[in-house]
Amino acid sequence: MSSLHIVPIPALNDNYIWLLQQGNEAIAIDAGQAEPVLAYVQQHGLQLVQIWVTHHHGDHTAGIAALQAAFPRCQVFGAHDIAAATQIVQEDSQISWQNKQIDVWQIAGHTANHLAYLLRDDEQLHVFCGDTLFSAGCGRVFPDSQPEWLYRSLQRIARLPSDTLLYPAHEYTASNLRFAAHIEPNNPHIAVAQAKAACTPTLPVSLAHEQQINPFLRVHLPEVQQRVAEHYQADLVDDVAVFTALREWKNRF
Repeated sequence: MSSLHIVPIPALNDNYIWLLQQGNEAIAIDAGQAEPVLAYVQQHGLQLVQIWVTHHHGDHTAGIAALQAAFPRCQVFGAHDIAAATQIVQEDSQISWQNKQIDVWQIAGHTANHLAYLLRDDEQLHVFCGDTLFSAGCGRVFPDSQPEWLYRSLQRIARLPSDTLLYPAHEYTASNLRFAAHIEPNNPHIAVAQAKAACTPTLPVSLAHEQQINPFLRVHLPEVQQRVAEHYQADLVDDVAVFTALREWKNRF
């Protein structure tokens, strides 16, 4: 049985800082706030040894300096635009921690340099995807990026094993499901997910579940394509065009 524990630490308004714990060591992912991480590691007698950063936005980085001050030997992994990074990582980089090798993917779309961290523990794959993919949704496309990049990144994630566990950095699920139900009002999986999201935390989530409810992973389906085309009263030539229009619709929903 695995000795790895993965804990969501609520931060700011709707962020999750994912904390990996094994033995007396811990890793924080997207440390947008220091105080809740410090409280947890001190309560459990842990040493914070690494911080992984998915992208440069302040709600994912603002707590790093204080955590480095508390744990001066803590390594910070991030892309070249992460000022606090002590180790620059990019596509195909690997990170070592205890007996594990973590793969780094570049999954541009929300931002140009957005990263994901893939950790396999025993037979289970865990993917820390930041703001690229949310349950029932995906991140906005910021000016340094492009919708097609985000589409390609989500398609790459969608090719992972169906039992992959996904760890987004925000609990946006209830809001996203309202939009998903608007796009696919007859999808029974969305209705079930809405009932669960109303009363319990929803993350992490399996890729198989997302493929049933997330409209941004379902743009190849005729029902979704027709709904988007009718909304915009336009012929959308391919899945990328459908995705781009769907993301724009969600921005205004």
